Amino acid sequence: MVKKWLACYLVVAMFIIGVAPRVDAAFSPSEALSAPGVRAGDMERIRIVLENKLVTQRLRDLGYSTEEIMTRLSEMSDSQIHQFAQKLDDLKVGKDVGEAILFFLVVVILVIVILQLTGHKVVVTK
Repeated sequence: MVKKWLACYLVVAMFIIGVAPRVDAAFSPSEALSAPGVRAGDMERIRIVLENKLVTQRLRDLGYSTEEIMTRLSEMSDSQIHQFAQKLDDLKVGKDVGEAILFFLVVVILVIVILQLTGHKVVVTK
């Protein structure tokens, strides 16, 4: 009887949790975006990324010259430059591979530990 009530309670609880809408939160932009130092700092971060050989080569492959890129950047507003610099910070170049390998190793170790604790053996045959 208790198991039946517990099962019903868990089904209802999981339904309520599953129905709840996902809410994303973000920081609202501050008034400091209009400061001249912020634009200069953001432009410096963008310039450092653009000086990367891989980025420069890829932009050349797409048909963009350095002068064309710099003129487009100078036409952007302060908020656009700031958003672009923030998105550059979010990029992970080559970091996902290390995280994927680490995740894979943790999963393998966890499976091995579970198999050892339960006494199961895995036999691979051809």
